[in-house]
Amino acid sequence: MRRTLTRLPALVLAVALAGCGVFGKEIDLTENWTAPRLYAEASSELDSGNYAKAIEYYEKLEARYPFGRYAMQSQLDVAYANYRADEPEAAIAAADRFIKLYPQNPYVDYAYYLKGIVNYNRSVGFLDRYVPTDASQRDPGSALDAFVDFSALVERFPDSRYAEDARQRMLYLRNNLAKHEVNVARYYMRRGAYLAAANRANYVIERFQRTSAVESALEILVDAYTALDKPELAADAKRVLQVNRDAGRFISDEPEPGDVSLARKVWEYLSLDEN
Repeated sequence: MRRTLTRLPALVLAVALAGCGVFGKEIDLTENWTAPRLYAEASSELDSGNYAKAIEYYEKLEARYPFGRYAMQSQLDVAYANYRADEPEAAIAAADRFIKLYPQNPYVDYAYYLKGIVNYNRSVGFLDRYVPTDASQRDPGSALDAFVDFSALVERFPDSRYAEDARQRMLYLRNNLAKHEVNVARYYMRRGAYLAAANRANYVIERFQRTSAVESALEILVDAYTALDKPELAADAKRVLQVNRDAGRFISDEPEPGDVSLARKVWEYLSLDEN
């Protein structure tokens, strides 16, 4: 009898642990949740900043209820949650998936804009939040991606609520891309690669009209042609530089756009908050 009594607590503990999933498959507390319940819980986690848990719930919702407005909205919210969680690749992948699945959706412009913002923030860089730096001196890859994303938005949805902000960011990005080319030309000048510097400066003049970098590109062109012993070309570049200065045609830098306040809810269309 004593032996039975001493083993009973261990047996009870084993049963309890099994029920918690220690010895078997872990119990999923969301297993019987409806789509509205899953969406509400996911949105609550997202609003609280618990992005990993929100993404988990959204993905379960999509897997269990792949059709309907909750699944559709969840895909946008997953993109937004990854954006807020500093997971740019995952955010872009989710936005791309939404664009592919719902190209005619009234809110697909949001997905294009989100992609642009993600790449734009990557082009700005983490250190800029703390130490002022020249964005034109960084690798332009993300800036180019952001420019393409914003271009797609403006071309496809010129009347979108996000179009005006996208245009302003495109101007700023284009100016920085031009300045990046000027920085490369200056690097070539320092290395004595004068022909390469002249080619880069000409590229800026031809491709980036109406940016502040054109004036600097003309200055480099004068110096490069002088170093290459091409006085006529140097004189032509200097004349163009002076004429445009006298006429006041050179423009100043584009101001950096303000911080974006990117909302995630499109409930006006889906009415999910009413369910």
